[in-house]
Amino acid sequence: MTAQGSAPQPVGDPPGGGRAVAVWSIGVAVYFVAVIFRTSLGVAGLDAADRFHVNASALAAFSLLQLLVYAGMQIPVGLMVDRLGTKKVLTLGAVLFTVGQLGFALSPSYGMALAARALLGCGDAMTFISVLRLGTRWFPARRGPLMAQLAGLVGMAGNLVSTLVLAPVLHGVGWTAAFAGSAVAGLVVLVPLVLFLRDHPEGHGPARAAPKGPGASGGFVRRQIRESWSEPGTRLGLWVHFTTQFPAMVFLLLWGMPFLVEAQGLSRTTAGGLLTLVVASNMALGLVYGQIVGRRQSARIPLALGTVGLTALLWAAVLAYPGDRAPMGLLIALCLVLGGCGPASMIGFDFARPANPAERQGTASGITNMGGFIASMTTLLTVGVLLDATGDDYRIAFSTVFVLEALGVSQILRLRRPALAREAAREVARHRITNPAPAPVPAGGAVRGGAEPGADRGAGPGPEPDRVPRARPLPDIAGREGP
Repeated sequence: MTAQGSAPQPVGDPPGGGRAVAVWSIGVAVYFVAVIFRTSLGVAGLDAADRFHVNASALAAFSLLQLLVYAGMQIPVGLMVDRLGTKKVLTLGAVLFTVGQLGFALSPSYGMALAARALLGCGDAMTFISVLRLGTRWFPARRGPLMAQLAGLVGMAGNLVSTLVLAPVLHGVGWTAAFAGSAVAGLVVLVPLVLFLRDHPEGHGPARAAPKGPGASGGFVRRQIRESWSEPGTRLGLWVHFTTQFPAMVFLLLWGMPFLVEAQGLSRTTAGGLLTLVVASNMALGLVYGQIVGRRQSARIPLALGTVGLTALLWAAVLAYPGDRAPMGLLIALCLVLGGCGPASMIGFDFARPANPAERQGTASGITNMGGFIASMTTLLTVGVLLDATGDDYRIAFSTVFVLEALGVSQILRLRRPALAREAAREVARHRITNPAPAPVPAGGAVRGGAEPGADRGAGPGPEPDRVPRARPLPDIAGREGP
């Protein structure tokens, strides 16, 4: 098969192997540091409230603005990855989130701290989609679900560093030294990124370059967004991400520590241990989810909906428990189940990936990745407003979780059939093109291979044309780089 574009493209998957692992590891190291910076406020929420003298709503604005920038950047970043390549986007992202973390450390006022978190969110937004793109360009398509889950697992390891390392350092050396010191990690990952990272292996470049010339840029952007959004698989991926990710993100990013300390009466050390349990559960379940989805695509919807159902059940049990505080066993169960939210959200990309060709993977991933962060922003703000309005009644505030989960489940159920039907049809078409059946031989003589009905069927000698149709392949063929 010859891919679209001016240059011939290789047949089959990228090679994978040791070099692919090395290049991919550089990308996920950048993402690892970005997650440390992103989640650093989760262990410093109470310290931030004291440092800047703000209430719950103003405290939520830190994470809200950061996520607002992150979510708003997803489609532009996806377009940038599709057009400029992974290395340039990751490099810019690393510079921005490092400057943002350093600015947050040195900010003397609430307003400057907000601006620093916005800059951090902008750089953070450029990391994950870039890492997903590295996975699809360097590894065989069948490894896609596992590589995505492994990237998410590395990100959660960054969250673990925030909980286990940054929290005690913060309380030991103080705000400025802790955050400024952590900013050094951004410089550390920037060096191998600039020197060694490559967008794709030799001979496995993008199938189509972005158009050039007057007016081409605007047309490219509109077409990328329109064609990605028109796919039911992209929209299903967005809603799966929306519904599954936000309960754990809200808990880890900001409100988990205050909830456990103020509402449940736990010490900071014990609360930090429970946050660590969420991260550990996420890392363990990420490997399990990746293996299951990689082997059985039919498990995607049951895994996503099952995670949502268990999350809602455990939150309801904790919030409705009679008395002021839930027992420790119930809180542990909640944290274990919240650990499944991250791996379940990665399933959204497993719907968007086969629905879009390689040259649209960044844009489609950006659209999908917006889902969970829009839900997280909504919940972060709503919880803060409700806490202020109800005198810190966490039961009422956290009931927001059920409203957003109900909305997301309704959209998943609405989109699953058209998305799966189109995906199945594309798989059949791909199989027919990559495994063409031999042409039938009429009783009167052989038909020249590849001849169209009504074409000249003269018996003169000559080379036999390819049997594979020369028609433009369906979108999923370019997106899936091999069977």
